[in-house]
Amino acid sequence: MKIATFNINNVNKRLSNLLDWLHAAEPDVVCLQELKARYAEFPAGAIRRAGYEAVWRGQKSWNGVAILARGAIPILTRTELPGGLHDADSRYIEAAVKGVIISSLYAPNGNPQPGPKFDYKLAWLNRLAAHAANLYAADVPVVLAGDYNVVPTDRDIYPTKSWAKDALLQPESRAAFRRLLDQGWVDAIRELHPDAPMYTYWDYMRKRWERDGGLRIDVLLLSAQSAKRLKDAGVDRNVRGAEGASDHAPAWVVLRDAAESRRNSNRRIERRAQSAGRQQRPQQPKQPPQKRPLLVIDGDSFTHRAYHGLPKSILRQSGKGAGAIVGFAHFLLRLYQEEHPRAVLVGWDTLTVPTYRHERFPAYQSERQFDDALVEQLDVLPEFIAACGFANAKAPGYEADDFLAAAVAREECRGGTAVVASGDRDTFQLASDNTTIIFPVRAGEIARIGPAEVRERYDVNPKQVPDFIALRGDPSDKLPGARGVGSKGAAKLLHAYGTLEGILAAGRFVEQAEMLRLYRSIATMDPSAPLPPLPDQRPKWAQASALLRNWELNRLADRLEELAK
Repeated sequence: MKIATFNINNVNKRLSNLLDWLHAAEPDVVCLQELKARYAEFPAGAIRRAGYEAVWRGQKSWNGVAILARGAIPILTRTELPGGLHDADSRYIEAAVKGVIISSLYAPNGNPQPGPKFDYKLAWLNRLAAHAANLYAADVPVVLAGDYNVVPTDRDIYPTKSWAKDALLQPESRAAFRRLLDQGWVDAIRELHPDAPMYTYWDYMRKRWERDGGLRIDVLLLSAQSAKRLKDAGVDRNVRGAEGASDHAPAWVVLRDAAESRRNSNRRIERRAQSAGRQQRPQQPKQPPQKRPLLVIDGDSFTHRAYHGLPKSILRQSGKGAGAIVGFAHFLLRLYQEEHPRAVLVGWDTLTVPTYRHERFPAYQSERQFDDALVEQLDVLPEFIAACGFANAKAPGYEADDFLAAAVAREECRGGTAVVASGDRDTFQLASDNTTIIFPVRAGEIARIGPAEVRERYDVNPKQVPDFIALRGDPSDKLPGARGVGSKGAAKLLHAYGTLEGILAAGRFVEQAEMLRLYRSIATMDPSAPLPPLPDQRPKWAQASALLRNWELNRLADRLEELAK
């Protein structure tokens, strides 16, 4: 898998240069920066005819980032770094491509320094480091590719003192880049070419290209899982010498596929054993184990259903309510026995802290009232989940839906499958070839929702669901949608234009544009929500049974004891 980063410096002006390079180099994934084009101006058609699908975030005049994929559709996971509520710059986009999380980033230049632009640069790099730490901790293949606007060391610039006061070389800038390396990220170019001049940028001024007065500021950082697969890396510097070229050249890495990486690892182990004089016995080929899914559950959704569906006379110790606990526990056990998951994660809302959705749209989920008995059971159910040996996800500012999206993104990136249980149709946006939605219908009946079922119900693809909700509206969340547009109208518009942004770029809903974008952001689950580690789990039914006996829920405890035998 060949992954490249290329600051194109105006994608439309240099489209022929880009297409020529794509044809010659045949990268599998390309991260572009400095598009200098609005969303609607991005040349998606020309790029598609070259064999690449794309996701992008444009911006008038400056900035703009994109990810292209050959023979695959990038699965968009982020369009901005977390923590930038007032940051309108298009500098970051992230997508999953063939099991690898890939970012295209364009860090601020920071000149002149010192000053507010330099302060913004450092703050942006700090946000990048915080997000990168979460990505690295996920233990999945990740490539952080882009124009970092930092010259990491003196090896990465031609011999000169003329750049000494530039923001790209300041100690603070280099320290921010070094913090990424300290997290464990591997600089692919320097891993394979530790000392060679590997410049990626030559300023147009003072004949710096002709004099080879270059800098290395375009970098691909690899997570531990990606670094294990590193095969080659380099810079296509000849691209900089073409007529009308960008002032940057593409940098790239080649990653072995996962199977090849495992084979090479096994060969190394065998060679070490042979060199140590150990006798190697021929081994029978092992059959691959059956892949078990990750089970992800919307805890609030099913707790609410249990609370309102079971008698309030079900009590536990001290007369406290237990109907929601009992109903949720029975549903959890049913799912576990039917799906045989490798692990279970339950996501929860934090009712006492508003999310950005509530802050940006005060009407969101307004008028919802929860009984005290329901809230009390929501508070203690995570204790039961943990006693079962399963994982909980809960954090201020996030909803249960966000943890579902984050878990699915992580599991699909590691090559796994997921089953998502939720009574919220918003989760249909997660349906894919590797993820199935379990959706309660009536009287205990469960529907299994995949991409085909989403298209049958809504006449749109799963990835279009947030745009569909923004246009159609969602009464349960108090989202009004576009005036005069219902379900059929929303689907028809998305058939014609593909996305909400495409609809707006065509001049539709001019007066409602910003509110529709807000509705879409509210309907979009956040796959960057923080997750606990999710290794394979072994249920602790006996431990959970003991907790239930302490709560005086003896019949349910008996059922768990039987499972523990």
